[in-house]
Amino acid sequence: MNLEYMMNTANNSADHPLRSQKYRKLSPELDPLRIGSGWKPEDLSKPQVIIESTFGDSHPGSAGLFELVEEARAGVAEEGGHGARYFTTDICDGEAQGHDGINYSLASRDYIADMIEIHTNATPFDAGVFVASCDKGMPAHLMAVGRLNIPSVVVTGGVMDAFDDAPGGDHACGKNLLTLEQLGMYSAQYERGEISHDRLLRAQQNACPSCGACSFMGTASTMQVTAEALGLALPGAALLPATSPDLREFARESGRQAVRLARMGLCPRDIVTKESFENLIMVHGAISGSTNSLLHIPAIAREFGIEMSADDFDRLHRGAHYLLNVRPAGEWPAQFFYYAGGVPRIMEEIKSMLHLDVMTVTGKTLGENLEDLKARGYYEKCGRYLEKWNLKREDIIRPFDQAFGTDGSIAILHGNLAPEGAVVKHTVVPREMFQATLKARPFDCEEDAIHAVLTHEVKPGDAVIIRYEGPKGSGMPEMFYTTEAIASDPELGASIALITDGRFSGASKGPAIGHVSPEAAVGGPIALIEEGDLIQINIPERTLSIVGIAGKEMEPAEVDAVLAERRAAWKPKANRYTSGTLKFFTEHAVSAIQGGYME
Repeated sequence: MNLEYMMNTANNSADHPLRSQKYRKLSPELDPLRIGSGWKPEDLSKPQVIIESTFGDSHPGSAGLFELVEEARAGVAEEGGHGARYFTTDICDGEAQGHDGINYSLASRDYIADMIEIHTNATPFDAGVFVASCDKGMPAHLMAVGRLNIPSVVVTGGVMDAFDDAPGGDHACGKNLLTLEQLGMYSAQYERGEISHDRLLRAQQNACPSCGACSFMGTASTMQVTAEALGLALPGAALLPATSPDLREFARESGRQAVRLARMGLCPRDIVTKESFENLIMVHGAISGSTNSLLHIPAIAREFGIEMSADDFDRLHRGAHYLLNVRPAGEWPAQFFYYAGGVPRIMEEIKSMLHLDVMTVTGKTLGENLEDLKARGYYEKCGRYLEKWNLKREDIIRPFDQAFGTDGSIAILHGNLAPEGAVVKHTVVPREMFQATLKARPFDCEEDAIHAVLTHEVKPGDAVIIRYEGPKGSGMPEMFYTTEAIASDPELGASIALITDGRFSGASKGPAIGHVSPEAAVGGPIALIEEGDLIQINIPERTLSIVGIAGKEMEPAEVDAVLAERRAAWKPKANRYTSGTLKFFTEHAVSAIQGGYME
């Protein structure tokens, strides 16, 4: 694949001054220390590029990144620069599930961004290549890119292959292709005695057949798409199979491009604008992206000096065409997204809704990039992968006028239960639950809630409330197992809802409403709910409200009076963390609806 991206003529003037050369004069120890690290004397005067990644043996999304780091480093050298490798390994939500390790997950995003800032600013670099795959590592890198504002290219680490769970069987709808998000379903089925331990074990041992991010449109995949949609990764780079040679060529070209950008002096804040984020949200609606984007995208925008609120999501998703037939909302694993043309194909379909004049990391506009891809035969190359599965592009990415839906995928709900807002991914919610009045079953932690679901203590018509799991309460862990237990139960999945100030996995599906703000830890209304209160959900009207007390519907003023009495009697819980990173995070995190970042 030819990935040579020509720069605009206006940008091909004299090289931009390199800040690394200034710092060499200020620090007489710098040159000898770098020579001692393996630099050659001739490398010292070249454009110096930090290659930052989350490589490590922490999970499949990061374990395979070193090869991409080396490709990027080779590309830097080919373009006349010198690359230095730095690592800030991320953790895995999947490996942290079921215990308090998951509480570190959201906090890790902010700490990774801080570490990248330290790496880059403690020693001088002229540009950066930022390599990541997954749901906290990638937004952390994007936050750091905005904060540092040095010439930067983001490399996405791709997705793992799906496992063929029935070789030679029926793959007409992808149902026999195993991906990791199905493990929650298998686990719940086993706990209920519906499948054998051998069936569960087969799924566990084959759900991750290669390195790469999980192969569904969860948070990791959504964040890879985010990097490209913002114009910070090369066009067509997001969500390639991690085993693909194409991905390695993208990494190498990203290294070359970082050096070009250093010489041009083109920085991320020159590229990313409010309009870039609006493009991203339209793409997010088209792919039915993860609800965790409501945490990450505002946090990323803030580092670029741009405000993007949850209500911006709701506004832009209204009228957005949802086109993607990829799990968890669709049928196919995420690798098929690339086979169907990836982010560029999505952008071609929704072109009428995009700002095509925004700048990108290629030095060209988005519109110019899309035309270049067509001229180079990009879609024909992708299509050859689909042919191997007897699929057409339309099977994966629908045309604009044949959308699955025209109201995006995210809704922001407001009401007396969520005065600041709450998030629901309505594309995975059963229609029966779009408008419902349910009886509250409050729990102060997820462990108690999932036990009640699995033991059938939760009944149709209940609203499972999980609270004290927001950023200030516990660090904001995922409610993954509870959502999977509900969604995998045919009766409960279409008759109850899960409402929480925590968050969900990007793989979650079913009637789940999260990020309820203000959270319980600060005395938000979710802390005041009692057994039997009536909770009304109205997704079309974007409302989430307490409409009755002890099973009896009341006028809004009457409900408000009861809540006022309860608020007067409410006492905050002591911070469960008395030291360490989670103490600092829970003390300094803003609300989930604002992005859950530390301030």
